[in-house]
Amino acid sequence: MITWIAENLGTILVAVLLAAVVLTVIAGMVRGKKKGKSSCGCGCAQCHRKGVCRAGEKDGKQSG
Repeated sequence: MITWIAENLGTILVAVLLAAVVLTVIAGMVRGKKKGKSSCGCGCAQCHRKGVCRAGEKDGKQSG
Protein backbone atom coordinates (compact mmCIF):
# COMPACT_ATOMS: atom_id res chain seq x y z
CA MET A 1 0.00 0.00 0.00
CA ILE A 2 2.77 2.42 0.92
CA THR A 3 4.57 1.60 -2.32
CA TRP A 4 1.45 2.36 -4.37
CA ILE A 5 1.03 5.72 -2.60
CA ALA A 6 4.69 6.59 -3.18
CA GLU A 7 4.44 5.67 -6.87
CA ASN A 8 1.26 7.72 -7.38
CA LEU A 9 1.97 10.64 -5.06
CA GLY A 10 1.99 13.21 -7.87
CA THR A 11 -1.37 12.06 -9.20
CA ILE A 12 -2.86 11.97 -5.71
CA LEU A 13 -1.68 15.51 -4.93
CA VAL A 14 -3.04 16.89 -8.20
CA ALA A 15 -6.39 15.18 -7.61
CA VAL A 16 -6.63 16.57 -4.07
CA LEU A 17 -5.72 20.07 -5.27
CA LEU A 18 -8.27 19.89 -8.07
CA ALA A 19 -10.97 18.69 -5.67
CA ALA A 20 -10.17 21.58 -3.31
CA VAL A 21 -10.50 24.11 -6.15
CA VAL A 22 -13.81 22.63 -7.31
CA LEU A 23 -15.22 22.61 -3.78
CA THR A 24 -14.13 26.23 -3.26
CA VAL A 25 -15.87 27.32 -6.46
CA ILE A 26 -19.05 25.45 -5.55
CA ALA A 27 -19.04 26.94 -2.03
CA GLY A 28 -18.65 30.42 -3.52
CA MET A 29 -21.55 29.83 -5.87
CA VAL A 30 -23.76 28.63 -3.02
CA ARG A 31 -22.83 31.68 -0.90
CA GLY A 32 -23.55 33.98 -3.83
CA LYS A 33 -26.89 32.33 -4.47
CA LYS A 34 -27.86 32.79 -0.81
CA LYS A 35 -26.95 36.49 -1.07
CA GLY A 36 -29.13 36.85 -4.16
CA LYS A 37 -26.36 37.26 -6.71
CA SER A 38 -26.86 35.95 -10.21
CA SER A 39 -24.62 33.30 -11.70
CA CYS A 40 -23.59 35.44 -14.67
CA GLY A 41 -22.07 38.14 -12.47
CA CYS A 42 -24.18 41.04 -13.69
CA GLY A 43 -27.27 42.64 -12.25
CA CYS A 44 -30.56 41.18 -13.40
CA ALA A 45 -32.17 44.62 -13.75
CA GLN A 46 -30.01 45.32 -16.81
CA CYS A 47 -30.24 41.84 -18.29
CA HIS A 48 -32.15 41.57 -21.56
CA ARG A 49 -33.34 38.07 -20.56
CA LYS A 50 -34.59 38.89 -17.07
CA GLY A 51 -38.15 38.16 -18.10
CA VAL A 52 -37.17 34.64 -19.09
CA CYS A 53 -34.92 33.48 -16.27
CA ARG A 54 -36.69 35.37 -13.49
CA ALA A 55 -40.23 35.58 -14.78
CA GLY A 56 -41.83 35.74 -11.34
CA GLU A 57 -39.70 38.61 -10.05
CA LYS A 58 -39.93 42.34 -10.66
CA ASP A 59 -37.03 44.73 -11.36
CA GLY A 60 -34.44 41.97 -10.94
CA LYS A 61 -34.89 41.84 -7.18
CA GLN A 62 -35.11 38.49 -5.52
CA SER A 63 -37.81 37.85 -3.01
CA GLY A 64 -36.98 36.36 0.37
